[in-house]
Parts: sequence; structure tokens; C-alpha cells
Amino acid sequence: MIEPLPAFALTLLVISFIGFRFRISPFFTLVGGALFYGFLTAIPPDRLIAVITAGLGKVFGLFAIVILSGAVIAKMLEEQGQVADIVADIRGYIRTPATLSGISGYLLALPVACSITAFIILEPIVRNLGRDESSRTLLTLAAIGSLISFGLIYPTPVTIPLFEALLSGESPLAYDAVAVTLSLLLLAGVLAVFRRAVACPVPEGAGNLPPAEPAPRAHLRAWAPFAAILLAIPAGVALGLSTGSLIQVIMLTGAITATALASPSARMSGLHRGAKHAGLIIFDICGAGALAAVILESGFAGAALGGIAAFAPLFAAPFLLAAILQTAQGSRVVTAVITAEILAGTTAAAAVHPIAMVLMVVAGTFVFSYVTDPFFWIVKHATGNGLPAMIRGYTLPLAGCGILIFCAALVLQILMS
Repeated sequence: MIEPLPAFALTLLVISFIGFRFRISPFFTLVGGALFYGFLTAIPPDRLIAVITAGLGKVFGLFAIVILSGAVIAKMLEEQGQVADIVADIRGYIRTPATLSGISGYLLALPVACSITAFIILEPIVRNLGRDESSRTLLTLAAIGSLISFGLIYPTPVTIPLFEALLSGESPLAYDAVAVTLSLLLLAGVLAVFRRAVACPVPEGAGNLPPAEPAPRAHLRAWAPFAAILLAIPAGVALGLSTGSLIQVIMLTGAITATALASPSARMSGLHRGAKHAGLIIFDICGAGALAAVILESGFAGAALGGIAAFAPLFAAPFLLAAILQTAQGSRVVTAVITAEILAGTTAAAAVHPIAMVLMVVAGTFVFSYVTDPFFWIVKHATGNGLPAMIRGYTLPLAGCGILIFCAALVLQILMS
């Protein structure tokens, strides 16, 4: 039997090596990692399988409807060319390509419940807003914008497990009042840094966008799923739904609206492609749930916090734990799921204000996004940038955002203590 901390470190190394070397599905590496960790820590085989199954089921129940609904909305919009309509409407108010790219990524990542999906949908549109080097910067801004909202704002697959485990007694509005403000400040800062590289206005017809229209002539059909999500919130509150149930209902409402308004051909294709895309994401996240459950079963939480406390203050534990997990395996959602399960009910969770705690974990998911991060390779392929350019334009800006989020969490902790 190996102690939890060295077993965890060895498991992360194995997961990272297999995932990076063989490029197989994260679901298999994470479930395999759960089995490997369980054997190392001498969890009885029958108990190990039961814990893995329970972890899979818990995460599936939490995310299945949310992610499937977001994927269906995204594919319905893509099938009908309505993403270009949405960007064209935003363009009626924003003419600077850098701001347009960043805000488009920021806004689209929320209803589709996936930053990578938002980026892939936006890529052909954003690419044609600039030329050569400027288009690379615009694509990077769209990616960073999608990550800022996806990582900070509730509800997304990153913040939902954190809210369920660490913020169950807090109002979502109280958290989002902080998170939305902070995310907009970060986005503004990133845009200010990058804007000089792409300062020219968007040319008419760029990116195959429809001509910019006044607000009254906006493409209402394209915005309808998002409007349905917003309108479902007060209805769900009036019905007395809990926060967890409300999230399921509003996302399902958005998906139903997108499906109802789609043409028959777009409806069939969108549902098929959406279900396929969602299945890949959901199973990967379920793998994280399996690994998290096995880690908790071994008594890792106490050992991890004790190890971190030996060289850092206890209040830094959420950030450091999330940063280690993020650097090791790359997925922000996996990091959030595992970190939330580890921290729930610990002395660190009791010592730090819940909102500050969530922000510290979120900060860790921004550090350090490099070769283990799937999004890193997607952006690299889209932009054609080399590794040095990706580090300068993607890894370091995200790390800067993470450090600023951590600093904001510290300020909030001081004010709330």
C-alpha cells in the first residue's frame, strides 16, 4: 500500500503521460487512473468498482441535461448559420475586431456550456475578421474570452460542481454579482493588452457576416434560445425549484426552444450532432467523477491539505490544489470536479468564505494551461502559432488572469472575515 499523496502524484504522472503520448479519450485515462490509484492505496476491488460507479453516476446526473442542452443549442445555431447572425448583431454595437472577437467568445460559451464548442463554432467567422497575423490574435482573443466566462460565471460545467460542493448555502446571484464583474474586468484588461495588434475596424462583409443592422432589426430567431433560458429563470423560481433543479430546467428550455424553431433538416442534424458532441464531453467529465470518488475514498483530502499546509498558508490550498490538477491533466472541468470533492467539508473550506473559496479554485484552473490542456492544441491548430507564440499569447495571459482572480479572492476573504 502507498500513502495517498505519493499515490496521487504517481497517478497524475501516469494519466498525463498516457493522455499526451497516446491521445486516447480522457474517459479511459481517468477511469484507468481511478483503478490504478485504488490499487495503489489498497482499496478492496469490490469497493473500488462500487465507488467508481457511484462517482460516474453522480457526475452524470449533475451534468447530462446541461451539457446535452448546450450542445444541441450550439449545433442548431451552427446548422442554420445563426452564429454569424449573432456576431453580426453584436457588430452593430462593436466595430473593433478585437473587442468583437473577445465578446463573441465570452457570450457564446455560456449558453452552449462549453468554451471549446464556442470557439470551434466561432473560428471560421472570427478568422475572416482580420488578415494573417491579426486573425491569429483575434482567434486567441475569442478563445480567452470564452474561457473567462466559462471558468468564472455560474452556471457552467466548471462552476456547477464548485457551487454544489462549496456554495450550497449561498445565493447564485451573490456569487455571480462578483463573478460577472470580475470576468468583465478581466476581459477588458485582456482586450486592452491585445487591441493594438488588431486596431482597425471590422470591414463590411468580413467573415461572411450579414451587414450590421440596427438593434430593432436584430436576428431575434437566433437569440431565442438564450431569451428562453433567461425567461425560464423567474418561472423556475416561482415554482420553488432548487438551484440545481433550476439549472437543469432552464437549459432544457433553451434546447427545446432551439429545436422548435429550427427547420426540419436542421433539427434532425442538430439533434444528432449535438447528442454525439455532448456524449464525448459528458463521458470525459464522468471519468473525472470516478477518479474524484476514489481519491476521496482513500482519505486523500486530509493528507493533501496537510501536505500543502507544510509549505503554504491554508487559505492558499484551494488555489494550489486546483493549479496542480490543472497543470497535470489539462481539463478545467475535471479540475473543478475533483477539487470540489476533495475540499468539501475540510478545514480549508471552513476557514475560507465560500465565494472566495470558489474563486480560488477557479483561479487555479487558469494556471497552468500548456501541453496537457486540450484547448491549447485546438487554438494552436486554428492559429498556426508555434509553441513560443502560444505560451506568450495563450498560456501567460490565462495564468495572469488566474493570478488576478486569486488576488481578488484574497481581497474578498479579507473583507468578509
